[in-house]
Amino acid sequence: MLKNTHWDILLSNQVNKKDFIETLISGEAKGELTAFNELKGMLFSDIAIEKFIEKEYQYDTVEAAPESNRKLRTFSSGEQKKEFLRYCINQNPDYIIFDNPFDHLDQSSRVTLLDSLEKLSASVRIIQLVNRTADLLPFIRNKAHIIDNSFVLNNIKTTETDQKKISTTLIPKPLESFDYKESILIKMNRVSVSYDERKIVDTISWTIKQGEFWQLIGPNGSGKSTLLSMITGDNPKGYGQELYLFGRKKGSGESIWEIKKQIGIFSTAMTNLFKKNHSLEQMILSGFFDSIGLYTEPTTLQKQIVDQWLDVIQMSHLKKKTFHQLSIGQQRVAMIVRAVLKHPPLVILDEPVEGLDDENVALVIQLINVLMQETKMTIIYVSHRIEPMLAPTSIFELIPTATGSIGKIKFHSEPN
Repeated sequence: MLKNTHWDILLSNQVNKKDFIETLISGEAKGELTAFNELKGMLFSDIAIEKFIEKEYQYDTVEAAPESNRKLRTFSSGEQKKEFLRYCINQNPDYIIFDNPFDHLDQSSRVTLLDSLEKLSASVRIIQLVNRTADLLPFIRNKAHIIDNSFVLNNIKTTETDQKKISTTLIPKPLESFDYKESILIKMNRVSVSYDERKIVDTISWTIKQGEFWQLIGPNGSGKSTLLSMITGDNPKGYGQELYLFGRKKGSGESIWEIKKQIGIFSTAMTNLFKKNHSLEQMILSGFFDSIGLYTEPTTLQKQIVDQWLDVIQMSHLKKKTFHQLSIGQQRVAMIVRAVLKHPPLVILDEPVEGLDDENVALVIQLINVLMQETKMTIIYVSHRIEPMLAPTSIFELIPTATGSIGKIKFHSEPN
């Protein structure tokens, strides 16, 4: 029986997770984890899956799912995790490190994975690394909290720590006001999208008005990204349909730039675009110019506005620090500020708290709540999780069917 050999480890975002995983895999763990040093381990993570997909593509092989003769990249994200887990088990490891295995999974897939992990624990040692207390596995007895790069195992505290408070006042005014006066920003009337004769979304009708706070939910593969690409004007499937973006029907002569300048977008993938050594201040300033990095000399007023934003998020002391030296949570808050710097009519936040620890989640949620209270921006928040401290005014759900996902408004309240 392996009942007492599993570990559930809560990691702060201050921890260099890559280095910690390397100490485990290379057999250099210390303290209570030294029992794993003589054992064969494997890593189950989103990054490991991405590397495996690249390997199959590079060498034109099928390794994860030879029975179906399908490359891993051809599966949905939920199915990819299932197939890669099967591959890991077939390598007969002594233990498997699960790095945030529940990230990006819908509720149904989370329940399925939890059941699979519990069954697996009877035959393989498990080390789970998570950032959220809610993701700790109930069947694992050994639990610990790592808070810094000493990798020392601490007890998990159940009491709340002091959280940073974001100011609910003094949100900087925009340099220029957008002149869009209509109440309706986006309108879809029976919009459908198909690829290779496979319908992704089916007759979606959705109206988004100024001042609303929508959460977009739906299982993996239900078409959330497809719907967002229609809203941002990036999807050519919008032509010829009853799709209206900021008062103009798609394909009526509008430019993609006219659409994009009215939308502020955050996604976790955007953080990876900032590879150069720009400071926090420079990174936020680049939002004025919609550039990846700062290549235009900002005005004194633009610098003043960024200083005001840094005061709001209590990061003024970090303004000259290199963006990559910030914690993940600090980077995430700064990227959201960059997206809303010009007070665009519409802000899209695509899984903004994924991969954050509880403290940084609280910081991002506070910022979103303040934006809703103190500005006129409309927000579309995309996430599988329902955050207790976040209160969207409306929820739009995509429900898969045999003929593509249909849309359902779970609840909706008009803005004040």
